[in-house]
Amino acid sequence: MTTTATEDPRERPGAGRAAQERASTSEAAGASGASGASGASGASGASEASRTAGAPEAAEASRAAGAARASDASEASGAALAVLPGVLASALAWTDAHRARFALPDDVLEPHTQVNATLKPLGELAQLGSTIRRTTAPGTPEHELAGDLVTYAWEQVHEGALLLELLRAEPFAAYPYEIYAAFAGYGLRHEGFEALARPLTATRAWAHTEQHANRQLGLVNSERRVGVLTHTDAGGVLSRTWLGGLSEPWMFEGPSGYALTHTVFHLTDWGRMPDRVPEKIDGYLRTWLPAWADGCLESGQWDLTGELLAVGASLPGPAPVELLDAVWPVLADVQHPTGCVPETGVPVQDPAPDPYPFIDCYHSTLVTAFAAALSLRSLRSPGQTDGSAPGRERRTA
Repeated sequence: MTTTATEDPRERPGAGRAAQERASTSEAAGASGASGASGASGASGASEASRTAGAPEAAEASRAAGAARASDASEASGAALAVLPGVLASALAWTDAHRARFALPDDVLEPHTQVNATLKPLGELAQLGSTIRRTTAPGTPEHELAGDLVTYAWEQVHEGALLLELLRAEPFAAYPYEIYAAFAGYGLRHEGFEALARPLTATRAWAHTEQHANRQLGLVNSERRVGVLTHTDAGGVLSRTWLGGLSEPWMFEGPSGYALTHTVFHLTDWGRMPDRVPEKIDGYLRTWLPAWADGCLESGQWDLTGELLAVGASLPGPAPVELLDAVWPVLADVQHPTGCVPETGVPVQDPAPDPYPFIDCYHSTLVTAFAAALSLRSLRSPGQTDGSAPGRERRTA
């Protein structure tokens, strides 16, 4: 079986190219990475700064321009709260109406089956659905529907038995464990899977699997969710990520953007533990998220925009209200009346029930629902977390 699901889940051909062209120039070439849907207003000053003062000086000009535009866009306090409930409900309704598209084929265990078109979408449904369930209020339609979707995903993997078969077939692969961890973090477990996984995750090969740092951080979080000793210290891994290194913000582009968002998701257990974000990273993200999100809006990178909004809503302390108020109304306008959101490009005006191919909108729609649920929590209940996470952390010298 193809095991490309062990790669970063958002690495798609061309993903983020337009965002790279805009956001990566937010310091080195002015404010184009922070000019977004508000147009070129304010960009010329930052661009001039980049020509006369160089990238570091232009960084501050771009940051200030992006913050000013975010402030202008959020003059009407509560702009995000005005659209978020509808966005969340609509995205979940679309997902529910298309749940059969997440069903696993009968030959899912065969070597020719493409993981990225079968198990990966189902694992994402389980992960993001469980987060929405935890984040929404009990008794609400969104809470109940998210729970139903997770139950559906669990049934598709035969309550863990199918994942056990995958682990037996590919004991060297991380993706069966990571998919299982999405369920385990929700409280759905399979004794046989964990009995086999325990000795496998204690091997030298497991501890030395060669991965990008943000992917390794995802494996650490999966171990936490299952409740075992992590194979390495998350702090040491975090320091090797693009985000942990506080990379120059004008170097932001598609792949690094998705690496950044997933670093935060794995670090915080998908928004569950905001306090895991170190203070210096919190400050860095609060400074640069507006510019990056603005660049993604301008270049039509709706999926990455949603992930950046989820990151903003996963930070400790007060919600980044100006960012949420500036960006959510734009993403709400992109959402189709059926509830789906395209990954990239100009939104279509087609009234048909399926204006986009499923593969081109399922993830961005799930991400929109996920980010909306986190944003509502962040705005309505600042500082709220979902309790302590399981697992034991390995500490290295």
